[in-house]
Amino acid sequence: MTAQISLSHDYTASAKDVWRVATDFAALAEVCRPLITFEGLPEGRCEAGQHLSVGVRLFGLLPAQDYQMEVVAQDDVAMTLQSAEHGAGVKSWRHHLTVTPTETGARLTDTIDIDAGPLTPLFAWWGRKLYAHRHKGRLRLLAENTPD
Repeated sequence: MTAQISLSHDYTASAKDVWRVATDFAALAEVCRPLITFEGLPEGRCEAGQHLSVGVRLFGLLPAQDYQMEVVAQDDVAMTLQSAEHGAGVKSWRHHLTVTPTETGARLTDTIDIDAGPLTPLFAWWGRKLYAHRHKGRLRLLAENTPD
């Protein structure tokens, strides 16, 4: 059983600034808090070909679960990122992220194909909540780090 979710969020920051935040591991950790915390997340930006083995903790409280992430593709010019992930009850979490310029800033679109067996509907619900939460964190990070 698989599900696809897609969320788009608009920002008043430039596409370049949104892309910078969307591809930075420290920003990822920040925008996921407190819903998810990571153990073993590297520093710096995502790069194509990276294979990551991290621990994820739900609400920062539950025991860390093994989670694997591979950056399948990353294009700074096109501002696209694709990852293949699994672990913590998920058979497959295929994420495609795109940042596109708009008249007022940028739009970030996340499309995720999820396979968690019989729990797929629950993980799809969780994915929608998590990615909406990430948007709020990115708004804050962009406001703090974008010159006036």
